[in-house]
Parts: sequence; structure tokens; C-alpha cells
Amino acid sequence: MSQRPPSMRDVARRTGVSLSTVSRVLRDAPGVAPHVRERVRAAAEELSYVVSRNASGLVTGRTGRVAAVLPRLGPWYFGTVLSGLGDVLSEAGLDLLVYRLGSQEARDTWLRDLPPRRNADAVITLSMDLTEDEYRRMDRIGVPLVFTGQRVPGRSCVHVDNRAGTLGATRHLLNLGHSRIAYIGTHGEHGSKESVVERLSGYTEAMIESGHTPWHVAKSAGHRGGEHGMGELLSAADPPTAVLAETDEIALGALRSLRRAGVPVPEAISLVGFDNHEAAAVLDLTTVDQEPRRIGAEAGRLALEALREPASTGTHVCTPTQLLLRRSTAAPRSTRGLS
Repeated sequence: MSQRPPSMRDVARRTGVSLSTVSRVLRDAPGVAPHVRERVRAAAEELSYVVSRNASGLVTGRTGRVAAVLPRLGPWYFGTVLSGLGDVLSEAGLDLLVYRLGSQEARDTWLRDLPPRRNADAVITLSMDLTEDEYRRMDRIGVPLVFTGQRVPGRSCVHVDNRAGTLGATRHLLNLGHSRIAYIGTHGEHGSKESVVERLSGYTEAMIESGHTPWHVAKSAGHRGGEHGMGELLSAADPPTAVLAETDEIALGALRSLRRAGVPVPEAISLVGFDNHEAAAVLDLTTVDQEPRRIGAEAGRLALEALREPASTGTHVCTPTQLLLRRSTAAPRSTRGLS
């Protein structure tokens, strides 16, 4: 027969104090003498008593959880963001609750029922591309909201300087002597449409300011899109000497096409990605690092700030990018060796 787990009443009986005193000690509430506080904590440890989140929530009005809402668990990006978020919440003694809304039906149901109203103290969205109506519906949750991957006026947000990232990457290729630089992007069917637009904008700006014509092909997201995009570029009468991809996953697919076609990188075509995917370093891919772990950590800090000071909502954090130079970029053959 299983033994009954210890209760708060057992701790009170062991220390000779009231239940309310035990509750204040275990919630770190004021109004308890230091020697009594120490005695209660020692008794709780001896009895292996753990405070129930649900029971504590009846008193504090808090669940001890922060919810993250995302379109899918893959690719690696979302897992890395969640890792950074989880680290910050763990240090604060909070749990992470994840909602995956992989279809429009799941999204509509979630926005109708709004489960975080009962299960979380704050909600963080990851690259959800919400509409104005969806923002208003989320406000009904009644807890602090933090949005990542979007700039939303008057709301707490964490976003990446995507435009600066592709602007710098394109200028790097131009400075190497490339002029026929193509861009493989997506239609925005996955992830944040805002980042899709901003990354293309940075590339286009760099090409136009240097007097060159932008060359943009749009394909599906992921490796397959990169393969198809590079296949289209290689079939051109005069292929590009450099390619910038919207994401590392697209760049990795493009690299596979180049290898299958026997086109050496960077000798014939230079290749640059965006994200700093864990595979990018292994394959020596030059890329733009957006530090997804930092994005999650910053979102967690904004949520904690909003929980401490409800009036602090509306803060925007723009995280910078960093171009990581590796061995997939070099001067084009026609100019190699020139200063």
C-alpha cells in the first residue's frame, strides 16, 4: 500500500505553527520571524514536502508557468529559442508550457478557447504572424504577452535586425568582387513573413546602391526549396557567381545541388546562409548569426519584467546579427587575387 505524501498540515504539526504561517514561509511572504522561517523550511525538507503549483496558485493567483506558442517544433530554430527561454524561466523558478499550433484549425481552436487563461501567467509567441483580430483575441487571455519575430506597436516584442543582416552579407559579397549575386528566398509560408520581407529588403538595397540588378528566386522553405532554387539559377545562360539564401536550411539544400552538379564552392560559386544553423559550422558555411538562444532569453526577460511590473509592457528589443565568415565565400574567379 502506497504511503500518503506529506502535506502542509504535516509541516505545521512538526513545527507547532499554523497552516497560514507555513504557507507564508513556503511562498517567501513577509511577516514571519527568521527563526520560525528556518524551522519551517527544515521541517519541510525533512518531510520531503514539495509545494504544489496548483495549491500555491490558489493563494498567489499565479500558476508558476509561462506559455510559449509556436507554429511547429521543427526546424532547429524553434528548439534553440525554447532552450534560451527555458533557461531564463528556470532561473526564476518558473515552468515552460508549450503550445504547438501546426494547422489553421489548431490555431483557430486555440484562439477560441485560450487555454493559457487557466494555465499560464504570461504568453510568448514565436514567429506566429498574428493578424490584428488575433492580437485582440489574445488580449482576452488577461496575462502579459510577448511577441517574437514581429514588431507590434505598444506591445512587448523581440525581433531580429534581419535587414541589416542581409545588407551586410550582400555587401561582403560585393566587396569580394561579385556582381551577379542571386538571392533564394521563400514565399513566407513558414515562419515570420516579416523576416522574409526584411531579409529580401536588405539584399535588394545593397544590390541597388551598388548599381547592380537584384536577382531573386522564391521557392518553398527548407532544403528542398534550396535545391530547386539553385537548380533554377544553374540553368540560367549566365549563372550567378554568388548566392545568398534566406535561411541556412535553404543554403544547405543549395549546397547539395551544387555538389551534385560538380560545381565547386567557393571556387565557382560563393554561398551565404542566414541563421547560423548547427550544421553551418560543420559544413564551413558563411552565414549571418541571429542568435536564436538569445531571442528566447530576451523574450523570457520581458515576460518576467511584465510579471513584476505590469505597466512595463510595450518594450521592444531588437537583437543584432553577426556575419560569420567561413570557407564558402571567396572572390570570383575573374577577380581572384586582385586587391
